Amino acid sequence: MTSVSLGMPDAPPPVLAPRRRTRQIKVGSVGVGSDSPISVQSMTTTPTTDINATLQQIAELTAAGCDIVRVACPSADDAEALPIIAKKSQIPVIADIHFQPKYVFAAIEAGCAGVRVNPGNIRKFDDQVKEIAQAAKDHGTSLRIGVNAGSLDARLLKKYGKATPEALVESAVWEASLFEEHDFHDFKISVKHNDPVVMVRAYEMLAERGDWPLHLGVTEAGPAFQGTIKSATAFGALLSQGIGDTIRVSLSAPPVEEVKVGIQILQSLNLRPRKLEIVSCPSCGRAQVDVYTLAEQVTAGLEGMEVPLRVAVMGCVVNGPGEAREADLGVASGNGKGQIFVKGEVIKTVPESEIVETLIEEAMKIAEGMGEAGGEDPVQGGPVVTVS
Repeated sequence: MTSVSLGMPDAPPPVLAPRRRTRQIKVGSVGVGSDSPISVQSMTTTPTTDINATLQQIAELTAAGCDIVRVACPSADDAEALPIIAKKSQIPVIADIHFQPKYVFAAIEAGCAGVRVNPGNIRKFDDQVKEIAQAAKDHGTSLRIGVNAGSLDARLLKKYGKATPEALVESAVWEASLFEEHDFHDFKISVKHNDPVVMVRAYEMLAERGDWPLHLGVTEAGPAFQGTIKSATAFGALLSQGIGDTIRVSLSAPPVEEVKVGIQILQSLNLRPRKLEIVSCPSCGRAQVDVYTLAEQVTAGLEGMEVPLRVAVMGCVVNGPGEAREADLGVASGNGKGQIFVKGEVIKTVPESEIVETLIEEAMKIAEGMGEAGGEDPVQGGPVVTVS
């Protein structure tokens, strides 16, 4: 077959701002900091004590593209499950610790790649920083200092009246200084708030105070639609300034959805290589085909495709031909039929009823051609095409 010149551009795609320079840490096998790609995290929703269910969910998250996973550890039974989960997980595991400092040490001993500590609600946390730092250093475990608006230290709440950006940053900088006094530097910081405006300002202020790698998150962002909008808005504002080294989209939805949204945010800003991208018009009175249905069906039919492919699904003759020509693959529709474009050239015209089938068929040909052209072993990072 004739190969089509598609795939990644010769030069790196443009970004809005260079990454803020930070120190580099390791969360297991994943680097976090400005020398590493921005990683995507999520958190399991299964009881940690249910080891099989937790590992199954971690496998699903891994398949969705998750880089790092966090598991809750509120009890001794959860702590006892950590060694098996940490050992069998395909991606680095972070233990999420609140209230009980003893579980910080249990998670480190269990072999977790990282531990998230919440200074605002762990009893006598500051008094145990020296011991925590030493244990983490001995085991090569990284930490996240996770400051949350909903669990801010009572002293700071009294000082500021509420969880202001200044309060969040003061808490984070204070805790960071305690670890650094004990020569421990393998930590990242988060200052999460449910209000994107407060959250953005807090991270901007924190970025000015030190070179720590930053974990971005809008906490309690809400149901899928609202949480996606809030997270995309806040992350976009920060990432466009080069601020942020790892992200977690917090949604009241299955954790795989968090990963999908996080990856899409990074791809939209050219901070992660783009894979499948559907360009489709919003429809209007000019549309002569059912654009909504076409776009949904094409998206569903190509779900899981791993090669970089831009597909345009257009509904009228005003912008349709231009957008279709600019895409790797596209259709410009009108009068119940569609012109199919491959890399700017019309290859055929088909009835509306055959548009979806034709686009999917042509996408498979392109993906196959890219795989043949690459000639790489998928294990070594070559192009992999999987369609589910």
